[in-house]
Amino acid sequence: MRRTLDRLSRRPLAAAAAAAGLLGLLTAIPPAATPATAVPAASAENTATVFYYTKTRNWPTYNLHYAPDGGPWTTVPGVRMEAACTDWVKKTVSLGSASGLAATFNDGSGVWDNNAGNNYALGTGTITVKDGVVAHSDPCADSGTDPSPTPGGTHTASVYYSTATVGWTTTNLHYQPAGGAWTAVPGVGMEVACTGWMKRSVDLADATTMQAAFNNGNGVWDNNNGSNYTIPEGVSRVENKKVTTGAGDPCTGEPADTEAPTSPTEVTADADGVSIVLSWTPSSDDRGVTKYQVTRTGGTKGAMVTDVGSTVFSDAGLEERTAYSYTVRAVDAAGNVSAPSAAAATTGTKPAAPAAGTPLGTDPRKDPIYFVLTARFDDGDSSNNRGGSQDVKSGNAANDDPMFRGDFKGLVNKLDYIKGLGFSAVWITPVVLNRSDYDYHGYHGYDFYKVDARLESSGASYQDLINAAHAKGMKIYQDVVYNHSSRWGAKGLFTPTVYGVRDDQWSWYYDERNEGFEYDGLSVETKSGKSYYNGDLWSTAEPSGNTCVDWGKPTGATSAEGYKVYNCQWPSPTSGMFPKIYYHSCWIGNWEGEDSRSCWLHEDLADFNTESAPVQNYLIGAYDKYIDMGVDGFRIDTAVHIPRTTWNRRFLPAVQERVTSRFGAEAAKNFFVFGEVGAFVNDKWNRGSVNHSAQFYTWKERKEYDADDAKAALEMYDYEEKLGTGSQPVSTNAFLDGNTYHTPDHSQFSGMNVIDMRMHMNFGDAANAYSNGKDSDDSYNDATYNVVYVDSHDYGPNKSSERYAGGTDAWAENMSLMWTFRGIPTLYYGSEIEFQAGKKIDCGPSCPLATTGRAYYGDHLAGTVEASDFGKVSSATGEVADTLAEPLVKHLQRLNEIRRTVPALQMGQYSTQGITGSMAYKRRYTDAASGVDSFALVTVTGAATYAGIPNGTYRDAVTGDTRVVTDGTLAVPAPGKGNLRVYVLDLGGRNAAPGKVGTDGPYLK
Repeated sequence: MRRTLDRLSRRPLAAAAAAAGLLGLLTAIPPAATPATAVPAASAENTATVFYYTKTRNWPTYNLHYAPDGGPWTTVPGVRMEAACTDWVKKTVSLGSASGLAATFNDGSGVWDNNAGNNYALGTGTITVKDGVVAHSDPCADSGTDPSPTPGGTHTASVYYSTATVGWTTTNLHYQPAGGAWTAVPGVGMEVACTGWMKRSVDLADATTMQAAFNNGNGVWDNNNGSNYTIPEGVSRVENKKVTTGAGDPCTGEPADTEAPTSPTEVTADADGVSIVLSWTPSSDDRGVTKYQVTRTGGTKGAMVTDVGSTVFSDAGLEERTAYSYTVRAVDAAGNVSAPSAAAATTGTKPAAPAAGTPLGTDPRKDPIYFVLTARFDDGDSSNNRGGSQDVKSGNAANDDPMFRGDFKGLVNKLDYIKGLGFSAVWITPVVLNRSDYDYHGYHGYDFYKVDARLESSGASYQDLINAAHAKGMKIYQDVVYNHSSRWGAKGLFTPTVYGVRDDQWSWYYDERNEGFEYDGLSVETKSGKSYYNGDLWSTAEPSGNTCVDWGKPTGATSAEGYKVYNCQWPSPTSGMFPKIYYHSCWIGNWEGEDSRSCWLHEDLADFNTESAPVQNYLIGAYDKYIDMGVDGFRIDTAVHIPRTTWNRRFLPAVQERVTSRFGAEAAKNFFVFGEVGAFVNDKWNRGSVNHSAQFYTWKERKEYDADDAKAALEMYDYEEKLGTGSQPVSTNAFLDGNTYHTPDHSQFSGMNVIDMRMHMNFGDAANAYSNGKDSDDSYNDATYNVVYVDSHDYGPNKSSERYAGGTDAWAENMSLMWTFRGIPTLYYGSEIEFQAGKKIDCGPSCPLATTGRAYYGDHLAGTVEASDFGKVSSATGEVADTLAEPLVKHLQRLNEIRRTVPALQMGQYSTQGITGSMAYKRRYTDAASGVDSFALVTVTGAATYAGIPNGTYRDAVTGDTRVVTDGTLAVPAPGKGNLRVYVLDLGGRNAAPGKVGTDGPYLK
């Protein structure tokens, strides 16, 4: 999927500057790390001193309304806060024996900041709340601003820290003068010096240098990759992990920013039941807008103020049939606030949706993934089945097999089947409303803010599915598309109007317009009798503002039926039909070139201009809605077709920001994002192009690029291509240090994990996949998070267009490798019974779905099934009982049971040092906080010898065989095709080796 350099669309610099400002809060945030120092444990306290930032509120008074954990709330409006220092108020409250408090803030007259309806969860000690961000330090502590040494041997260090690449709103300096002690974590608060810079001066006493690390007050650290910073006395700057001494004040000569942004305009509010989606046109500012402040009034709960980082705001959980009013203000980095926008009002009229879920928030490496095409898995409600315009042509009608057949109700009904196989995560195809002639798969998104009605039923909405899965301890990973929409555009952003003549030739295709009907994929329009009605998409009269060339003129060509074809009769990127601010305007030419990221892949995939602020905000706002519903992660479709700079600047930070704000930092850390970076070759780097290789997307940028995202994409592409494969970052995060697990360094992690395309391409046999996979592991940020599968809804191994047909023994061997090697094992629906093996995966409407790899699976699931635990079925009747008796199912259940029992197989690093054997390795996972230490020796199919291993007692999880190692060596005979051995070191206590796990099956014995 490629494109040429000169075709990448460019938007005006003014628009780019506005986008850079308004999305400033979405700068990449490094993952949590601990400073490379001994950090004292916090002592137990029963008071909290809460500081609240006032500059962007400007309320006449400030009140803290709170409830100690487990205790009652204060009487409204709470307790009055007192002045602390410039732009801050504070209040110290007693918590008794409670270890935290829930808090909200208000002006005493009904205006509230309640963290977008979630309240603030605060701990003890010193706490700051600044524009929705909670941190831990005293913002009013003496800053010691004199940068000069004091006579008498006292020395001072003045530090300026650049926040341009970390995006922190709160920054702390944690330091240790040479020969002295470290400050208490998180250190001392830094203050804003100017745009992009924080400052702090500290007294070094008799020392002339100090060790230092920086953090955001919430456990996210910059500790120079574990080495800390050495900072001398005098004035120093720390920028992009480099210390510059004697450079002076970076803010010298920059006048104070006193100019407020312009007011937001074109504010619109659309109701969807008891949810409202608010959007507006970006404001402008001389130095850039950093956030927006949304004030809601109406309802019985009073006014609410919320800070957001984009120009779309989703508000949920509102009261039914109630008028609300929203105004928006823009805020810049200096805290200047614009005048309010005009009010936008709307009314919710639909019944309340199910209560939103909460992501399970556990390490995603613990959860094997089962991948389903929802519309082809199980039919729980036949009333939402739809065949579409291609029902007869495809041959589906003759088979009574409409393309939209499975649904959420069917999936809910069969969650116990998936759990009984042993899977604890379900990857589902996109849920947004689709629109094309053959859109059952979900990748032709039309309304990204609505769930496709063909998937939902009464009592089985998407929210119901999420909640039902969570109730069973199972995660939902939602497939999402940022790269493209349907050929009919994206509702709410841009939809094209095509030309159509409703004559004898074309009346079968173009439907008579019905002004009172809105397409939802399910409802049947009365005039046409179609659910795939298109009367809203065309016009016989040229629309105002049309840009499509030669509107309505005959092309001189005819259709396959012999009908006269007109210009602008079909959406096209090269006709001028799609504005460049929203869509790219070219067809792809080179799949490994730059045009793969700025051109259309197919006529059904209109390519978003993802470097444009309106598109970015549309998509961020849409996917915020699904994050709020409690999904556990996103699988990102066609990730390689968007520049890494755009991911790293915009979309990935937006996901982290939303999950953090809704569910907390720990949930954000474990919100699993994995991208499809299609690299369909067998080498480490995709045809030598780093920009088109999967591992490239797991890294942050290594330098700054132009503020304009389109220009930045080109700059990054050229820079990295010239550096080439030999100059890319490397990582030891997946590898043991001898026999020792080491804390991984995720400081340069982009936020996107990836599907292991190299293993996928080489799964013609397991040994080949293993050899190729480990060869690439030093180039990923952390390959233990790679998603590993044999085949999928797109391809089999070696870019085969058929589902895998290597045979049952080969499948068993593949599974044994996937479930014990690094990465997260993933199975495409039905592979547990070799469903549709060797069948063409997808042939579009040219053949019935029943003959393809996307056939309906529900016939194999008929009957009832109940799972008592993961991999454990307590009862099953009917056809599903026969399915569960298949040999690969038994193999899969035991593999899942063993993997779930041995932490090293889930999250461990690995090594082949000192090991002989075709597929043999050792894995270890250690976690000091939980006391887990798990060490395992694995061999798949063949014999292995392990040298240099720790002495001790090892027990095999497959056979229960016990070996005592006294000379650091263990030899294991070949277990046989598809079989394996997992010798676990017995470390006693909670780390005792489990011995034999499960019962013998057709392969594991």
